Amino acid sequence: MSKVRLFVAAAFATAMATAPAAFAETKWIMASGYPDNNFLTKVDRAFISEVESKSGGELKIELRSNGSLIKLDAIKRAVQSGQVQAGEIRLGVYGNESPMFVLDNIPNVAKDYDEAKKLTEAQKPYFDDLFAKNGMRIVSYLPWPGQGLFTKAALSTPADFKGLKLRIYSKGTQQMGEMLGFQATILPFAEVPQAFSTGLIDSLFTSAQTGIDIQAWDYVKNFMYTGTMHNKNAIILNERAVKALSPKLQGIVMEAAANATALAWKESETANAEQVETLRKNGMAIAQVTPAIANAFESVSQTMIADWRKESSPAEVAVLDTYLKTVGK
Repeated sequence: MSKVRLFVAAAFATAMATAPAAFAETKWIMASGYPDNNFLTKVDRAFISEVESKSGGELKIELRSNGSLIKLDAIKRAVQSGQVQAGEIRLGVYGNESPMFVLDNIPNVAKDYDEAKKLTEAQKPYFDDLFAKNGMRIVSYLPWPGQGLFTKAALSTPADFKGLKLRIYSKGTQQMGEMLGFQATILPFAEVPQAFSTGLIDSLFTSAQTGIDIQAWDYVKNFMYTGTMHNKNAIILNERAVKALSPKLQGIVMEAAANATALAWKESETANAEQVETLRKNGMAIAQVTPAIANAFESVSQTMIADWRKESSPAEVAVLDTYLKTVGK
């Protein structure tokens, strides 16, 4: 064999030997609608870091946060279509698809973390089936802290709501806001600062975290913590992308997702006090919900639960009834 042929043969052998390593790396893109300082985005990054570490870099995930690639409301569709392999969604955005998505948007259905965890467990089989039918998989549930009202003036009774233009984030919270006496408008997170600037809104119903994300102190000076509901986000994956992974990588992803869920609940529980303190340090007055306003939320809750039952399928109502039994309601 000539030297040229020997060289070509050796080069080919070297290429073949290195080819598996070169092509072993899989790259995913994960979309999020929230900024990097949001505690949920930090959970996303912890999930990604664990996957990359435990897979030895065999699966790498690029996080595109703050709606930089896909706006929050469009992430679910992007994952379903395979435009991206992973995403973090806010479940309450999709109430038009199923009442189950907005069950935790009803005030006082799950008014603390213990109840929120039990509601999540009751909902999980339903969501597993629903997402599987649409080519996706929920692998992690990420709870928001309790909600509150951001307003320019201090609140004491429901009469103070009249005339306020409230930004909310789902059909359920819109119904709640209107029943309480607000002029409620659904707006994506990214549009909130502009809406304040143009006068489209003058108040918010959301978590302290979101108030920090949009620097609410630039627009309002009061925050009343109401608790009332603990909405959930979810990390979702494209099922085809998951099935394309080796069994080992699938196991690593699912383990990291389970750890992300545990981390998210822990971080959410500990973060709220810090977030409220951040609001205070930036000049906002902090108040706890008054009895009169708490009673108004409870009254709205009972009406909304009755309405939710009427709109829901027997399978969805069964989820609510199962949950209510676990919490003794």
